[in-house]
Amino acid sequence: MGNTILDMRGIRKTFPGVVALDRVNLQVRSGDIHAIVGENGAGKSTLMKVLSGVYPHGSYSGEILFQGEQRHFRDISDSEAVGIIIIHQELALVPLLSIAENIFLGNEQSRHGVIDWEQANARTRALLRKVGLAEAPATIVSKLGVGKQQLVEIAKALSKEVKLLILDEPTASLNESDSDALLKLLLDLKAQGITSILISHKLNEIAKVADAITVLRDGNTVNSFDCRQHPISEDVIIAHMVGREMADRYPPRVSTVGDTIFAVRNWRVQHPEIAGREVIKGIDLHVGKGEIVGIAGLMGAGRTELAMSLFGRSYGRKITGTVLKNGVEIDVSSVQKAIAHGIAYVTEDRKGLGLVLDEDIKKNVSLANLPGVSTRLVIDEQREAGVASDFRTRLRIRSAGVLQKTVNLSGGNQQKVVIAKWLFSKPDLLILDEPSRGIDVGAKYEIYTIINELAAEGKGILMISSEMPELLGMCDRIYVMNEGRWVAQFSAAEATQEKIMRAIVKNGEVHHG
Repeated sequence: MGNTILDMRGIRKTFPGVVALDRVNLQVRSGDIHAIVGENGAGKSTLMKVLSGVYPHGSYSGEILFQGEQRHFRDISDSEAVGIIIIHQELALVPLLSIAENIFLGNEQSRHGVIDWEQANARTRALLRKVGLAEAPATIVSKLGVGKQQLVEIAKALSKEVKLLILDEPTASLNESDSDALLKLLLDLKAQGITSILISHKLNEIAKVADAITVLRDGNTVNSFDCRQHPISEDVIIAHMVGREMADRYPPRVSTVGDTIFAVRNWRVQHPEIAGREVIKGIDLHVGKGEIVGIAGLMGAGRTELAMSLFGRSYGRKITGTVLKNGVEIDVSSVQKAIAHGIAYVTEDRKGLGLVLDEDIKKNVSLANLPGVSTRLVIDEQREAGVASDFRTRLRIRSAGVLQKTVNLSGGNQQKVVIAKWLFSKPDLLILDEPSRGIDVGAKYEIYTIINELAAEGKGILMISSEMPELLGMCDRIYVMNEGRWVAQFSAAEATQEKIMRAIVKNGEVHHG
């Protein structure tokens, strides 16, 4: 299997004011699972867009050899024609079409100009079996969870006779069991001779499956490791990624929890579309001043629904229960009222709900508190730029300036802009929904440091995360949610991954550790 299927040499790609890739080299052996790691902004996604033709030949310098031939891809269809298929972080499925319609979209199975549904459904069933899905081909994609949608994307790639499968953060939004299923599938595909490139921040997952690892830093190739010779430790990879040793992934913090700042009593929420279906079932919670409280649970447990329903009823209907701030009942029935009462919500969907991607950093930062940059209802552009500049320095947002559009920032820097926006609204309670999703190790550490600083200022933090080590490393107390209710609560001292998983699995019994 030693022959090289892909050889990218001296790839250089620039954007206005930024060198995204600077003479990057990448060699991938046929039949390998080759991982690419690096901090956000290191150039991983840019390199894959160059490879797949999103950035066409001529918009970068350097050369691409695939299966021994020099390639000049003008667009994605050129690279797909030779078997290079990329699955992006944001899935490209059409939510309201069926699985079969999605798999053969643009590649319809037809006879005499008419779509042959029998053939399409038969081929879909065969492809779904390959990726371990038992769903019917007619199932509407929006009815599937994210984990299953990811598998449909891979089935779609298999339908195009993929030779090199590129997965960009495939497990970023998956829970552990879905992630494991996906990694097992990659190993199955490898056994069938399919080469994969895996971009991921989850180093433990890379350790499970990668044959080789390439580390990018600031648009340069730092190192390539052959994992077949001997396993590479996570600490070595991190040191190469960030250019420094990270003795500890979570910054040290002295916890000082004050009086209860925020409490919820008997909170119940019904599904917005399905009448009578209760999604949140009588939740009680409290957060103290300076306390970081985690919410653990599998995807679909109702954690985001709880957070959004508390934040101005952004989710659900027939919402009942009481919200108290400093012991006094408050009205959070609209987003404006929630913000006025000092509640902020950093969404898990930063691109869809957290940012106006076509606007610059300056406008995004001031969005939740326009009066803070206005005089007599007129926005003072200089004041707005000053505020954004301060946050850019404080949160170490890497950009060409505050006038750079947020769409052109890396994931970690986009997340910092969302956090800056909510910090400018001067909140007392910050609800963080998957604050480090799709963010590299170095940027995570910076975001954790910011969270700790906010707690030290006396703010209450409610943190939802699917990464259990993150909750264990950051939180003073952890609630465990399953199917819309608490099934356990642990203090930091007694919480372990095993205890949390056990509480989720035995969801009928309520544990108070």
